[in-house]
Amino acid sequence: VLRHEEFEEGCKASCNGPYGGKWSKTMVGYGPEDNHFVAELTYNYGIGEYRLGNDFLGITLVSSQAVSNAKKMGWPLKEVTAGIFEAEAPGGYKFYLEDKEQLKQDPVLKVTLGVSDLQKSVNYWSDLLGMKIYEKDEEKQRALLGYADNQCKLELKTVGGAVDHGTAFGRIAFSCAKEELPNIEALMKKENQKILTPLVSLDTPGKATVQVIILADPDGHEICFVGDEAFRDLSKVDPNGDKLLDDAMAADNSDKWFAAQKMKKASA
Repeated sequence: VLRHEEFEEGCKASCNGPYGGKWSKTMVGYGPEDNHFVAELTYNYGIGEYRLGNDFLGITLVSSQAVSNAKKMGWPLKEVTAGIFEAEAPGGYKFYLEDKEQLKQDPVLKVTLGVSDLQKSVNYWSDLLGMKIYEKDEEKQRALLGYADNQCKLELKTVGGAVDHGTAFGRIAFSCAKEELPNIEALMKKENQKILTPLVSLDTPGKATVQVIILADPDGHEICFVGDEAFRDLSKVDPNGDKLLDDAMAADNSDKWFAAQKMKKASA
């Protein structure tokens, strides 16, 4: 756990999806956000279930420790190819664990998104967003892209039809120099591409104000670019993150409240 934050109302850049109520976010990863891929787990109080689509196909990481942890805990594992195991998180999200010693750098290898037209998506991410194409396999209808050799990669995989985002919510975020943000916005306007949230400043109480712009690719995958300078201040590892998360979970009696009222938590 790198940091945990609680919010009383919905985020104006839809950080917690299309929800207006109380929510929290917990950043988790194998190291600081400056040089690791991290996951942002959002929790909307009172929402009990989300319908998953075929937009997010999984995260792949290298860790024999994760595989042995799963086996010790009796967590269901399925070997999909030699040495690579599929695990499913409680919300239904897929993780692919490569049974090798964890890398010294970030062990998260790639994030896989479903696309409806591989070439169209590759053009968007490479020509417009400037990603390098590392692999492209027409037969398997997949491509691997990234910004740097030593960073987590983005895999695009054809789903054989339209991309369904379900009622869950996610986006991929990148930090870049603050002065690049207006250029990204201007390029997207020039190319008639979708901008979900025009360049905006977001306040976090007691922390830095960051500038972000949020785009959508041809399949509606959300992409957030955030100004790096302020983000480095905002994203410092909080030594109290674990305790804040534990306290928030202990204070969240929503399951008991709904059970006492003989009500089910709402499905998104």
